[in-house]
Amino acid sequence: MQMNPLTLIDFYKADHRRQYPDGTELVYSNLTPRKSRVDGTDAVVFFGLQYFVLEYLIHQWNEGFFNRPKAEVLAHYQRRMDTSLGPGSIDVAHIGKLHDLGYMPLEIKAVPEGTVVPLRVAMLTMKNTKPEFFWLTNYLETLISCVIWKPCTSATTALTYRRVFDRYADETVGNREFVGWQGHDFSMRGMSGVEDAVMSGAGHLLSFTGTDSVPAIDFLETYYGANAEQELVGGSVPATEHSVMCMGLKDSEIETFHRLITEVYPAGVVSIVSDTWDFWQVITDFLPRLKPAILARDGKVVIRPDSGDPVHIICGDPNAEPGSPAFRGAIECMWETFGGTITQRGYKLLDSHIGLIYGDSITHERQFQILEQLKQKGFASFNVVLGIGSYTYEYVTRDTFGFAVKATYGEVNGEPRDIFKDPKTDDGTKRSAKGLLSVREENGQLVMQDQCSWAEEGSGLLQTVFLDGKLMKKQTLSEIREVLNRQL
Repeated sequence: MQMNPLTLIDFYKADHRRQYPDGTELVYSNLTPRKSRVDGTDAVVFFGLQYFVLEYLIHQWNEGFFNRPKAEVLAHYQRRMDTSLGPGSIDVAHIGKLHDLGYMPLEIKAVPEGTVVPLRVAMLTMKNTKPEFFWLTNYLETLISCVIWKPCTSATTALTYRRVFDRYADETVGNREFVGWQGHDFSMRGMSGVEDAVMSGAGHLLSFTGTDSVPAIDFLETYYGANAEQELVGGSVPATEHSVMCMGLKDSEIETFHRLITEVYPAGVVSIVSDTWDFWQVITDFLPRLKPAILARDGKVVIRPDSGDPVHIICGDPNAEPGSPAFRGAIECMWETFGGTITQRGYKLLDSHIGLIYGDSITHERQFQILEQLKQKGFASFNVVLGIGSYTYEYVTRDTFGFAVKATYGEVNGEPRDIFKDPKTDDGTKRSAKGLLSVREENGQLVMQDQCSWAEEGSGLLQTVFLDGKLMKKQTLSEIREVLNRQL
């Protein structure tokens, strides 16, 4: 969506230029996650800045402002302000001066993307590089917050899932070779918009390789130097949906299964939705009858239940009739039919020709319950793939991790000013740092020092990413994944 970059603001930003003290020359701000509303999560993955810089600060500001006629962009901005705030309420001379300059006079410093940043530690700082454009720093607050909080949040959510999968892989298998495929992104259709879905899907792919969000891969190739021909960016498998199964008719469902696994997909992985009518009939009747064909394939048939309580469907329902398929659960029933191997940790792993994916109503709590109950029953975690959907990736807000952009330093007529907020009516969440900031690593942890000198500010982990209209430091997907994996 192409918008006028000048108007990607809250209205109150338009006149802050006049509200700063006369002689203001520098405004220095930061983006920081201040608070966690997720139990057990006290650090946030930094991700999305490079996209923000390339798409908004460079592409959209160039195409929508600097490369357009000055009179045209000023007239558009003046009209928007006049019709909403009142005629002549906002002078546009400073906008004209920015157009004359021809680039964004800003410096943005940040930690490397993929860094897991503790709460109340700045992920990035930004300041104006020319005194007359002091107003521009916080003019961008709304936009930078709007764009970046979501990919950071989704990348953090994915990392939380990844750590649980890692734990159970270590405990029940003895390696993590399959973990990258165990969390599969099924969220796109339920997200709040295309950009939301794509950025969130890209955040998912920092921790996993399984996805059905196709444009997330395009995004990573376009903005993060990924190359799907040379590396595994993200992947999926052929899979059916209910319309396919229904069109084959209920009385012929087993014939549909047989046709899919022997004619349409005689080799490779294929996922078949299996609860269109009677999931337990598929598990206890169809699969035993199809066993010879399944074992004869060079590949895996993945069964996909899509309704009910996922914990009970996969692991068994203790309230069901004892001995029934519902009581035993899908994995135990499939083991009885296909058998498998024992991992080096001593847990059962289904034959490689058969598997299960569950992509409906999966949450962090259910992920844990599924893997723990499978473990208690003697089954390895690699028996299941879990789909992570929009319930997980969409039911979050900027306040999930308390993201905020706040100014902490300024200069007025050459005088340095360490500035801060500390509302007495607040619980401490909104208390800001003071002055210039430096982020450093101490004893394996990131820590932030405020009220720094310029020398201290320039020597920490915050490195220049954007300067005067140009991207100064570029990271690839593989580099970001490496940064993240080092911290696991």
